[in-house]
Amino acid sequence: MTSTETSALYRVLSPPSVEGGKTVAIFPTASGDLQARTAQSASPLSVFIESADVSGVSLRVFTPTKERGSSDSGALAALAFLQSQGTLLDVADVTMGGEVMPAQLCGGEWLLKQGDVTARAVEADLSPLGVDTGGAWVASVSRPNLVVEVADVGTLDAFTPDADAISALNRATDTTGLVLFAPGGEGRADVSFRAFGPLKGFLEDGASSNMFACLVGVLGVTGRLPTGTNMLRGAQRMPGAPSRLTAQFSPAPDGAADVWVGGRAERSAR
Repeated sequence: MTSTETSALYRVLSPPSVEGGKTVAIFPTASGDLQARTAQSASPLSVFIESADVSGVSLRVFTPTKERGSSDSGALAALAFLQSQGTLLDVADVTMGGEVMPAQLCGGEWLLKQGDVTARAVEADLSPLGVDTGGAWVASVSRPNLVVEVADVGTLDAFTPDADAISALNRATDTTGLVLFAPGGEGRADVSFRAFGPLKGFLEDGASSNMFACLVGVLGVTGRLPTGTNMLRGAQRMPGAPSRLTAQFSPAPDGAADVWVGGRAERSAR
C-alpha cells in the first residue's frame, strides 16, 4: 500500500437513501506522515488504526489541517471497517486522544457510550434566536449544552443561525453549544434537531453524538422517551447534510442515564 491509498471510504450516519452524514477515510496502518496522508486522501476526516484486536482498537484522527483528539464519526467508521474484517467482537473499547470509549454493536449499528446525562430546566431570554420557542434546558454529558424546543420541524428547518446571538446566549447560560429540537420527523424519527456551536469553533454540526445525547437527557427529564423500547431515532437536519442517529438509553427517575449514541456506517465508492 502506498502512502496515498486508503483501505476504505465510509459514509457515516447518513439517512437511508439520502446523501448525508459524514465521509470518513480509513487507513489500516498509522505509519509515515499521517498529516500528509490525510491531505492526500481528499476526505474531510481520516482515521488511522494504530492497533486492533478482538477487544479494542486504538485510533488517531485527522482533518486536512490538524490532528483531532477524537471523533465519534471516525470511530464508527473504523469499527464498521474492522467488523467487516472479522477483527472485533460485539463489544470493544475505542482509544482516541488518550480517552477510552466503550462501544457495542446493536442491531447492525455501532453505538458509543456517551455517559450519564444530567438535564435541568433553565430560564433564559431566548428572543435573540428570532424564533418561537417552548422550554429550555441545560443538559450535560462531559460539557453543557443549551437545549431549546421549537414548535415543529418546519420551524426547525426555517431557522437561520446567527453566530453572535448563539454565542451570547451560550455565555449567558454557561453552556458551550445550542440544540434546537422538535418532535417527530421524516423516516420514522422520534425527534428532529439541529446543533450549533460557535463557541466550539463551528456554526452548525451535521452529526453530533454528544449533543444528541444531551437531547436524550432532556427527553428523559420531561417524560418523553419512548416506552416499550430503550432505543430512539434522531434526525439531525443541518441544511444540505442530514444525518440519522440512534440512541440507546437506560431510564432513570430523574432522566436518562447511560446513553449510547451511534448509527449506520456504510462503505462507499472511492
